[in-house]
Amino acid sequence: MSERARLHIKGRVLVGPEDVRDELWVVDGHITYERPGAPGAGAEPTVLTGWVLPGLVDAHCHVGLDAHGPVDDSTSEKQALTDREAGALLLRDAGSPSDTRWIDERDDLPRIIRAGRHIARTRRYIRNYAHEIEPGDLAAYVRREARRGDGWVKLVGDWIDREEGDLTSCWPRWAIEEAIAAAHEEGARVTAHCFAEDSLTDLVEAGIDCIEHATGLTEETIPLFAERGVAIVPTLVNIATFPTLAAGGEAKFPRWAAHMRELHARRYQTVRSAYEAGIPVFTGTDAGGSLAHGLVGQEVAELVQAGIPVLDALSAATWGARNWLGRPALSEGAPADFVIYETDPRADVRVLEAPRHVVLRGCVVR
Repeated sequence: MSERARLHIKGRVLVGPEDVRDELWVVDGHITYERPGAPGAGAEPTVLTGWVLPGLVDAHCHVGLDAHGPVDDSTSEKQALTDREAGALLLRDAGSPSDTRWIDERDDLPRIIRAGRHIARTRRYIRNYAHEIEPGDLAAYVRREARRGDGWVKLVGDWIDREEGDLTSCWPRWAIEEAIAAAHEEGARVTAHCFAEDSLTDLVEAGIDCIEHATGLTEETIPLFAERGVAIVPTLVNIATFPTLAAGGEAKFPRWAAHMRELHARRYQTVRSAYEAGIPVFTGTDAGGSLAHGLVGQEVAELVQAGIPVLDALSAATWGARNWLGRPALSEGAPADFVIYETDPRADVRVLEAPRHVVLRGCVVR
């Protein structure tokens, strides 16, 4: 970690969608908009210039996980550093079997909000990822993960049923209701992996707080999400892999393969319709399974491609996402976690993929 020093940031500071300022300072690792007193001899602030955004948010990733299951601490460190280099300084870890609490002691690594370990139905998810249980145990496991996590629990809402040869719901309605009530009693919010259509109504009516992927949203369920204020994290960079997945499984599960292609084909329309209905949309990449970390800038560009206005797509990764997760952005006194770009990200979000500087806890780490 580089030495923490006073910083003076000049340029355009995007404090909020409509709040743009000319400069900020960093003193003792925190943001201030009031010019600090003169430093002592030889302690002039370091000046950085450019367009400033709050540290980006990847609201669906997996530190401590790869395609085969849990990884060692060295690999987890590399994953977190990759996110940091991409400007993702706040991560919602949407399920991991690894203990990554040691990262909290590292000032040079992003902050992580953990959802504990995935909770899935027996033999209905990726091997070595989840607690695999039956419905009668769901509420108890949710309580356990709520106490281990940072205010979130992650369910696997649907997955391929080998007998059906397609995606089906994993849980009966009564089990979902018990589980979500248990999480809320523990002060945790609940999210669920859902690709298909069938599980969504039960999950939302049972009080779920968020749905990951949400490719199965339809004209019938979108109004329900909007009415209940249930957020979605579309992970479009992950949905882009559906055709490849379908091709790999088509010989054994042709119905599932066709379904995956259909969900992929309508992905942009699904996200656009959700946004237009007023459903909160946030950025997430699903990094850490089969996808690399550091893709949050690409995910913002995907939201724009789907038809979300640029300012709202930026908010999905910055101001809005941080507010949703209960973390500050660029407010007075907030921790100095921000990213500086050469050009205005409102003009072209692709600049997010090339940060000029990354400041974490008041230190210039890039």
